Amino acid sequence: MPKRRTAPASVVPKAANQKPQPRAERPFAPGYGIVGPKEGKGLLPWTWVATRMNRCHTFWLATIHARDARPHVMPLWGVWLDNAFFFSTGHKSRKGQNLAANAACSVANDDGKEAVILEGQAKQLDDPSTFERVAVAYMKKYKCDLRGMGEPIFEVRPSKVFGFIEKSFPKSATKWTLWGTRASHFSNPR
Repeated sequence: MPKRRTAPASVVPKAANQKPQPRAERPFAPGYGIVGPKEGKGLLPWTWVATRMNRCHTFWLATIHARDARPHVMPLWGVWLDNAFFFSTGHKSRKGQNLAANAACSVANDDGKEAVILEGQAKQLDDPSTFERVAVAYMKKYKCDLRGMGEPIFEVRPSKVFGFIEKSFPKSATKWTLWGTRASHFSNPR
């Protein structure tokens, strides 16, 4: 009988009530003195991302300008739920027009000393139950009700996330790789 293969430890829960974690590794950054994944302070835990995203008030969204493909960066509010970032912007705004033409974007928190950077695709939220959960979280955080705005809510499910701590950067820099859809976000596609 063939030996049963198990998933790498980085995507398997350690306890029955613990959620699977995305694959963590060091980012590729030649010339910055980044140490190996088992050296220094080790890799940052996935919970580190959620903590910083939840306590951040203002985020930075980078999109690609719809007309001439130049970068466009603007501050915005948003909430982190279920390992995704949600925000609202007017569909006629520059951000909204850019995302309609090209969904690729990056989102960063506002703390350069403990930076979180997401890379992914923004899609307009169309699930009513998720919309309600986002609206409740947004109201709690900003005292602003998205339900009456009449503008789209976008969801960014990151494909890559970077975590950098200024004081220990070469010894703690971490990149998490996530895959595909909601169901497969924390499993290896191979």
